[in-house]
Amino acid sequence: MNKPLPLVLIGGGGHASVLADILLGQGREILAVICPDDVSSRAALAGILHLTQDEDITRFSPESVRLVNGIGMMPRSTFRQRINEKFLAQGYVFETVIASDAKVSSFAEVKSGAQIFPGARVQTGAVIGEHTIVNSEALIEHDCRIGAYNHIAPHATLCGGVSSEEQVFVGAGAILLPGLSLGRCSIVGAGVTIRSNVVADMTVSGKVVAR
Repeated sequence: MNKPLPLVLIGGGGHASVLADILLGQGREILAVICPDDVSSRAALAGILHLTQDEDITRFSPESVRLVNGIGMMPRSTFRQRINEKFLAQGYVFETVIASDAKVSSFAEVKSGAQIFPGARVQTGAVIGEHTIVNSEALIEHDCRIGAYNHIAPHATLCGGVSSEEQVFVGAGAILLPGLSLGRCSIVGAGVTIRSNVVADMTVSGKVVAR
């Protein structure tokens, strides 16, 4: 079995720190973190070479490293996707990250660059799209199909057969009932229960419940 390639982490905030914690705990080598901001207060990043410009990636050839996108996702922000596309165009590949204590069925599919955080569960038949974040303790039930560049926040529950298009944001503790669909760039607010489909660009938040 080939040794995994070393990693370069893009971003230096809280999301990046969690990823570093996961990866270091798995014995992965992180060569550098690229972030324009000071990262000295982030314990998980201590001792890792800090570079400040995206162009610094040229210190590492695409064949010698894998990248990890440590930039968190905000609703309807394409910044994270644009960063990915910038580096992908240069031939770099983003690592798929699955926390050691996440539970991912051997009959589920986690696509390239996706990130599955501690305590998350992905059940049989589910598909997690490219570069999607399934955050801590989120539950993706059987046969869900989650699109690319989604963010499923902590403790969200997607019941069986839920599907989503690209750039969907599901807030912390939200519940989606079985078989529902979420349109592109839709937002489900924290703690909301969704009972019917959510169309593209729609926001459901507060105490409002889609019916």
